[in-house]
Amino acid sequence: MKIDGFVYDATLERIGAMAADFEGAGYDGLFLGETAHDPFLPLGVAAGMTSHLTLGTGIAVAFPRSPMHLANLGHDLQVASGGRFVLGLGSQIRPHIEKRFSAVWTHPAARMRELVEAIRAVWRCWNEGEPLSFRGDFYTLTLMTPFFVPAPSPSGAPPIMIAAVGERMAEVAGEVADGVFVHAFTSERYLRERMLPALERGLALGGRTRSSVSVCPQVFVAVGTTEREVEERREAVRGQVAFYASTPAYRPVLEVHGWGALQDELNALSKQGRWSDMATLITDDVLDVFCVSGPPKQAGAAIVRRFGGLVDRVSFYTPGLVDPFRLATLIEAIREECGQVAGPAA
Repeated sequence: MKIDGFVYDATLERIGAMAADFEGAGYDGLFLGETAHDPFLPLGVAAGMTSHLTLGTGIAVAFPRSPMHLANLGHDLQVASGGRFVLGLGSQIRPHIEKRFSAVWTHPAARMRELVEAIRAVWRCWNEGEPLSFRGDFYTLTLMTPFFVPAPSPSGAPPIMIAAVGERMAEVAGEVADGVFVHAFTSERYLRERMLPALERGLALGGRTRSSVSVCPQVFVAVGTTEREVEERREAVRGQVAFYASTPAYRPVLEVHGWGALQDELNALSKQGRWSDMATLITDDVLDVFCVSGPPKQAGAAIVRRFGGLVDRVSFYTPGLVDPFRLATLIEAIREECGQVAGPAA
């Protein structure tokens, strides 16, 4: 089980030291989210400050960008990192695509499948000399003159991972992607009963096996060396769980546990702007389904119990906590529980 860090506030001036710290703390990978900052530019800096850390977008919002934009960025970062880049893509939700990015939202699962195929067509053109001739329902790429062709990547094309919450996107990941990011607002039960079966259906459609994809969940963790520290971290996670649970797109996760009505209550509060009241609806029983808590050794054992044998990589979601060394003991506990030897990823 590889262990990754996710960062949602990676500025250009901070990312070099931050990436070096993640590598020094024993992480296998570092993925940058797209929130207040672009996720691609900082990774170019991180590539020069690390030697073995996997670097990727986790995630970049896919649909406002063309396949050619994403192919260019992925190709250049793959070369700059010496073959350590992962292109992680996500669909986001319709209001953000239309109102924040002023882009088109249609058939997200079908569009994502075609986007992945279009990006790979560009990479085959550049790396293998295949003529560019991609015609789909959403994208058409047929022009590539020598002036616009970069030198082939010595490491080949980077892997593409897709973020999925719903079953349909998990099927697409199984059919065409190299891996799937599983959102932190995903319980072990939802992963077992909905996501993994959907992934298997996609693998069957693509004529592939489970070994073709990496399953990479993010896990809310609230760890500390004292009860007070653990409780403070739990409260931070409680607020984040309430935020996600208020979003209609995540309702199926709650419904698996019989908590569909909770989504209605939280959504109503969010529309009233009563953000501080929302966390009070997340009971400890609900919180413990999504969050692993306790001292590092206890939390590490809990993560392995939940996900051991099911997933290939795991990452931590720690609202308000970004110091990678604070979780180094948790990494050691997971590796010890898995019988792994600490060290860089192969």
